[in-house]
Amino acid sequence: MALFDSAIGLLQDILTFFYNMTASLGIPNYGLAIILLTLAIKLILYPLTVKQVKGMKAMQDLQPKMKAMQEKYKGNPEKLNKEMALLYKESGVNPLSGCLPLLVQMPILMGIFYAIRDYHYAQLPSFFWIADLSQHDPLYILPVLSAATTYIQQKQTSSDANQQAKMMMNFMPLFIGYISINFPGGLVLYWVMSNLFQIIQQWWMYRGEAQK
Repeated sequence: MALFDSAIGLLQDILTFFYNMTASLGIPNYGLAIILLTLAIKLILYPLTVKQVKGMKAMQDLQPKMKAMQEKYKGNPEKLNKEMALLYKESGVNPLSGCLPLLVQMPILMGIFYAIRDYHYAQLPSFFWIADLSQHDPLYILPVLSAATTYIQQKQTSSDANQQAKMMMNFMPLFIGYISINFPGGLVLYWVMSNLFQIIQQWWMYRGEAQK
């Protein structure tokens, strides 16, 4: 717990650094500082993001073969598991490769949650239409954006998803948008910007595929 508290303190120090940077430029703004913090974290985590997206894409590319196997061996689950394992081995794909980087990022996301929620602002942290980023968005613009960007980000890597995955893809953005209603505006701003940067990163990694 002490290590986690230290991590939260470090994130708050970095947020203060970016706020002081905006102040030195004559535009002191905590919203802008949160955006800069988000960009810094995304750049640091970029190698993990690349691994996560490539793992998800590899699994997506195997979907047709996996569906064919499921149909062929639907009455023989033991044979199906063996054939699936062989397919992963021959393709050089780890079925967990898309999930592990995400699990690594979860503690960071939790740290950001507490860092922004418990941050001691030097002045009222206003940002455009939000008078206080430590309170929820009164116009619910950020919760809507959190749902929309979550959907777009998932859509980029789930074009051939099965029915269960499609249901989750529709449910998760709604869930994120709903819980964002009562979250501090600063935290939701971080989530929205993190999604936007992720969308840009995924577009950059997939740009060659779109040209084929």
